[in-house]
Amino acid sequence: MGPAAGIADPVIDAPSTTIGHHDHDHDHAGHDHGVPIVRDGGWHRAAAWARRLAWVSLVLVGIEGVVGLWQGLAAGSIALTGWALGAIPEALAGVVVIWRFTGARTLSETAERRAQIGVAISFWINAPYIAAESIRHLVGDHRSEGSAIGIAVTAAAVLVMPMLGRAQRRLGTRLGSAATVGEGVQNYLCAIQAAAVLVGLTLTTGWSGGWWLDPLIGLGVAAVSVWQGFRSWRGEGCGC
Repeated sequence: MGPAAGIADPVIDAPSTTIGHHDHDHDHAGHDHGVPIVRDGGWHRAAAWARRLAWVSLVLVGIEGVVGLWQGLAAGSIALTGWALGAIPEALAGVVVIWRFTGARTLSETAERRAQIGVAISFWINAPYIAAESIRHLVGDHRSEGSAIGIAVTAAAVLVMPMLGRAQRRLGTRLGSAATVGEGVQNYLCAIQAAAVLVGLTLTTGWSGGWWLDPLIGLGVAAVSVWQGFRSWRGEGCGC
């Protein structure tokens, strides 16, 4: 992931843009009142990188979503299907960040708050469906089939998404942007959920008695999405 690794310089090496230091007091946009954000050249470079990485994320989650949904439906795996549907809010989060840092909105506090709300809503889009289907599969003793392609795509996400998420969270902190931090968290969640789905697919492929792991992981995916949506709505995470 060349783009993800390459963003370190504008985040680390940019001149310090904060003045003063007081006890932390965050508003709804996730900004620290004691350390105001100054939009100098380093800040604008970081904003450009945030926009670029949002495009990279958009492409990657699109591929994951299409392949994962295809295999999830084919194998009857609600965990894999739910993870693949997570590409929709992830993609929306990417679009929101691109919108946030394009044109005059780059300097708009109102746009930041709207972007933050958009990312929060993106976490909640699929949670009800995933939870309902997981319960139905669990109660109905539904047994999913193995999926070698599903295992491959989730394994790839486990490797790639943490790097992208770390880069975006660093940029979000540098920019004072809860929306950008939220997208980085989306990438981390994608990797965590992919790891859980990967374990479930691997176990159910070789152990028929582990059928219940698939819907149980699906419930976990739904619960984490709801929780993170509330965190994003409140603007938590920018001071990380």
